[in-house]
Amino acid sequence: MLLYPTYFSPIIQYVILAQRKHVTYEVEDNYQKQTYRTRCYVFSPNGRQLLNIPVKNANSKQKTKDVLIDYSFDWQKQHLKSIEAAYRSSPFFEFYEDEIRAVYETKPAFLLDFNFRCQDLMIDALQLETTYSKTESYQNKVENSEDLRNLVLAKNEVEYKLEKYTQVFDNKHGFIANLSILDLLCNEGTNALSYLENQNIDML
Repeated sequence: MLLYPTYFSPIIQYVILAQRKHVTYEVEDNYQKQTYRTRCYVFSPNGRQLLNIPVKNANSKQKTKDVLIDYSFDWQKQHLKSIEAAYRSSPFFEFYEDEIRAVYETKPAFLLDFNFRCQDLMIDALQLETTYSKTESYQNKVENSEDLRNLVLAKNEVEYKLEKYTQVFDNKHGFIANLSILDLLCNEGTNALSYLENQNIDML
């Protein structure tokens, strides 16, 4: 199973992680704009909110693993405030707040390193037993592995038939599916893993 490491990935990616013993992350690709490499969506009081990591002069001729994060302004403080506004009143935010805050208190130079920190936090918080490895070379077509790298695309999103769960602001905006894994974790806590394991992976 081949995936991209992304920024607090959409729930659909964790459905895969929960239902597979091992996945491989693509780390030898060229950078693309408008993907989940640099963005995630949370459920704010005003609805679906984009959080975007700024990067330094990244382009399609550059390897994603070489893309540098731009710290010229304090986007981490901004993102953390948005996450707090979204989930402060959720049932489980307080149990994960310190770990989430710790991620934003670090300043890794490379985007890929930051995304793996987000990934490792979630694997631990969700108590996933899934292991992962990284690619050593880029292959356009992959044999002997299911290629789900297209899940990284944020444009023209596919609507996955994910089961509803209670969200903080769903009384105002209705249920919003496939947000960042942060949404599921903060709202479902220890039940999040069971939710992921019970989704229909055949929808992919």
